[in-house]
Amino acid sequence: MKPATISDIKKALALLNQKELSDLCLRLAKYRKENKELLSFLIFEADNQALYIKNAKEEIRHQLSLMSHSNIYLAKKTIRKVLRTVDKYIKFAGSKQVEVELLMYYCDLLNSCGLRIHDHPVTANIYQRQINKIEKALSTLHEDLQYDYGEEFERLKNV
Repeated sequence: MKPATISDIKKALALLNQKELSDLCLRLAKYRKENKELLSFLIFEADNQALYIKNAKEEIRHQLSLMSHSNIYLAKKTIRKVLRTVDKYIKFAGSKQVEVELLMYYCDLLNSCGLRIHDHPVTANIYQRQINKIEKALSTLHEDLQYDYGEEFERLKNV
C-alpha cells in the first residue's frame, strides 16, 4: 500500500467533522507508542515549553542514573538509549531552542556521570556528534539566545 502525500492527507482531514477527526486520532494512537506520546505532547504539553523541558530533563537524568559504570559495554548501550529518548523529545517539540537545551543538558550529564567518555572511541564520537548538532542548532537561534547559550556551549566543547 502506497501512502498518500502530506498535502493529500491535509486536504482530506479538512473535510472531516470533529467526531471523525477525533476517531482517527484515537485510532492512530492505538497503533504505536510513539504516536500516543506525540498526541499526548500536542494535547497536554505543547503550550508549556518550560514544563516540557523540565520533565524531559528529569527523564534524561533518571535514565542516565541507571547506567552501569563497571561495564563499558552496558554503559554505551545506556548512553545510546538515553540519546534516543533525547531525540524523541526534540522531535516532538520541533523547536531549535529545545534541541539546544536538551542536547546541552545531555552532554553536561555525560561529562559529570563519572564515566571517562573521551577514553572510548564510541562514546567520544557520540559526544562529538551531539556537540556538532548543538552548534548547528545554535546557529539558527536568535542572537540573544546564541549569546545566552554560547558560554555553556564553549565549556562543553572544550571538555
